[in-house]
Amino acid sequence: MANELKHAPDFSLKGKVTFVTGASRGIGRACALACAAAGSDIVLGLRDIAASAELIGEVQEMGRKVLPVQLDLSKRADIETSVAEAIAMFERIDVLVNNVGVAPGNLAEDVVVADLDEILNVNVKGTFLMTQAVGRQMIAQKAGRIISISSQAGTVTLRREAIYCMSKAAINHLSRCLAAEWARYGITVNTVAPTFIWTDGTKPALSDKDFYERTLAHIPLGRIGDTDDVVGAVVFLASPAASLITGLNLLVDGGWSVA
Repeated sequence: MANELKHAPDFSLKGKVTFVTGASRGIGRACALACAAAGSDIVLGLRDIAASAELIGEVQEMGRKVLPVQLDLSKRADIETSVAEAIAMFERIDVLVNNVGVAPGNLAEDVVVADLDEILNVNVKGTFLMTQAVGRQMIAQKAGRIISISSQAGTVTLRREAIYCMSKAAINHLSRCLAAEWARYGITVNTVAPTFIWTDGTKPALSDKDFYERTLAHIPLGRIGDTDDVVGAVVFLASPAASLITGLNLLVDGGWSVA
């Protein structure tokens, strides 16, 4: 039959190795657990390994191998060492989830150089250097999936967040450029761009009634997201089901960007 399904979609990450940066909490933690649940062994990029024993145990309880590595994305030595440790243990990295990002907010006219440097050094420079280091391994193995956690801020405007918005727009376009450059090596490069998501980091702001209501007014679907909304997109893009998708910025924003 002309319309017969050749293969059922494959969303499994069984046999894969996934490196998640900023894995200790929030979206990064959820990505690590979701990828492990989908079958992947996990490399956890952590600023404080000792404080992440519970997360390490959760991954191990799923029957997955887990390697915690020291990773401060503002330190190039940490990037190079952590990638080398991952290769030494697993001999490959199949999926990279870039999750680290900082966002000290201020009115544009009041932004200080220290905040500018921090955002650009971590969100742009650190993400690029991490992607470059893992990308070299993926080029050698002729396969890989790179997924950067961007933000709706790379597409829409947010008051008091001009530099953060700029940094996320940079990651979106960097990913498009790398998707074009690295396609010949079998590497896909995409971004996932969430709206406000309930995490430990956003809870203080979202717990403010006025801020919550102003935020919700921008979201046509009528709710703040949670980490499950984000990790579904990440696992999909990491899986065989997304093998023909590259250069995509997948907005998980409840319709904010189209309202």
